[in-house]
Amino acid sequence: MFFQTVQLMHSIVKPSLQHNDNRLSNFNIVCSGCGTELSDEALTCPSDNGLPRAMYSSRQLQLHDHPGMGRFREWLPVNGPMDTKAGPITYKSTGLASELGLTNLYIGFNGYWPEMGANILTCSFKELEAYPTIQRMQELGHRKLVLASAGNTARAFAHAAVGSNTEIYIVVPGSGIDRMWIPEEPTDNIHLISIAKTFDYTDAIMLANRIAGLPGMTPEGGARNVARRDGMGTVMLDGAVTMGRIPDHYFQAIGSGTGGIAAWEASVRLQADGRFGKRLSKLHLAQNLPFAPIFDAWQHGCREIDEEVDEHNAKQQINRMYTDILSNRKPPYSVPGGVYDALSSTGGQVYGISNSLARSCKNIFEEAEDIDIMAPAAVGVASLVEAVELGRVKADDHILLNITGGGVERLKEDFDLCKIQPELHIDSLDVDIEEILP
Repeated sequence: MFFQTVQLMHSIVKPSLQHNDNRLSNFNIVCSGCGTELSDEALTCPSDNGLPRAMYSSRQLQLHDHPGMGRFREWLPVNGPMDTKAGPITYKSTGLASELGLTNLYIGFNGYWPEMGANILTCSFKELEAYPTIQRMQELGHRKLVLASAGNTARAFAHAAVGSNTEIYIVVPGSGIDRMWIPEEPTDNIHLISIAKTFDYTDAIMLANRIAGLPGMTPEGGARNVARRDGMGTVMLDGAVTMGRIPDHYFQAIGSGTGGIAAWEASVRLQADGRFGKRLSKLHLAQNLPFAPIFDAWQHGCREIDEEVDEHNAKQQINRMYTDILSNRKPPYSVPGGVYDALSSTGGQVYGISNSLARSCKNIFEEAEDIDIMAPAAVGVASLVEAVELGRVKADDHILLNITGGGVERLKEDFDLCKIQPELHIDSLDVDIEEILP
C-alpha cells in the first residue's frame, strides 16, 4: 500500500518554488489504498473501502500570491481562488524551545494572533477544513451541507458559511453548545441542531448521517472528505515552506486522527516534490486519557480498534476527559489510507496524555510563548514534552508542533462573540427527521 501511495504521488523535480496566480492544474480522486480512480463525489472505494485522495496534476508545490490558505490552492481540491485570510502560520520558537532545550522547534499556530499574522477567527484549525469544503461543495453544485461536530468544527463551518449561498445543517451534542460562537452575527443559512448531553460526538455523527440521507442534503464526509484533509494539510505545507524542508517530527493532538492523516499525505506530496527532503515527517499523535482508542490500539500493535468496547463505559470515560473534543468512538484508524497506515508509514508514535499533564503544559506554553491556547492544543504540547523526556527527539531535530487552536482571549479584545442558538433540540435519536427539520 505504501509503495502504491508513493507511486501515485510521484512527481518530476523542478528547480525552484513557483509563485503562480493562474490555475495551471486540476486534480482527480483516487483510492488511497488500491489506486482506483473514483468519482469526484466518492466518499468510499467500492473495492477496499479506502479513503479517497486528491491527486494533483501540479507535481510540485506552487505558491500563489494570496493571503491565508489560498496560497496553497494548487494542492487544494478547489477550482478557483479562495476568499479568506484564514490560514496556517509557522514561526520558530524561542520561549518553549528554550524551556525544552530544542534548537529547531517551529510552531504552527492555528488561531487568532494578528501580531503574528494568524487570522483564524474561530481560533481553531478546523477553519482550514471549512473553507475548502464549502467551496468544493459549491463547485459540485451542492447547496445543503450536513455535518456533525463536538463544537470546534461546527463553529468553523458556521463562520465560513456566514453570508454564503450554502445552507449548513450542524448536529452538536449538548456538551458542545457552549463552543457555538462566531465573531459576527449568524445568518439564516446556519441551522444548528443540538442533541441531549447524554449523547456524544459519535451519536451526533449518526444523526447527521440520517439527515444527510434526505432529498437535497449532502453529507460533508468527515475524514473521507478530501477538502477537509487537504485543508488541514496546509499546516504541514506551511511548516515545510517556512523551514525549507520537511520537518523531522510532527506533533498534534487528535480525536479522529484525521489531522494526522492530512499531515502524512502532505508530507508524502512534499517528499515527491523533491525540494524539501527525502524523509517523511514522523507523526507524533496525542490522545487525552482516559478515552484513547487509537493510543490503546497502537500500543498493542493492532490494526483494528476493538469494536466491542462497552458504549456506556466509553461515554463515562469521555465525560472524564480534559477536552472531550478529542473523542471519537469510531475513528478512521484501520481503513486503507487511515491513521494506522499514516503511523506505520512514518514510524510514528501515539501518546496517552493525562488531564493533569495537559493542564500543566497549557500553562507552560502560554508563559513561554505569551499567547493563550485551547485545551486540545495543550494535549499536543504535552506529547512534545513527553517525547523530549523520553529521548524520542534530538535537540537539533526540526520539529513542527501544531497548535490546533488558540488566541481566544486575544480575539475577545477585538471582537464581540455571538452565540449561535439551536433551531432544534433533540432528546431521542429515534425521532422522525423528516417531520422535525425546519
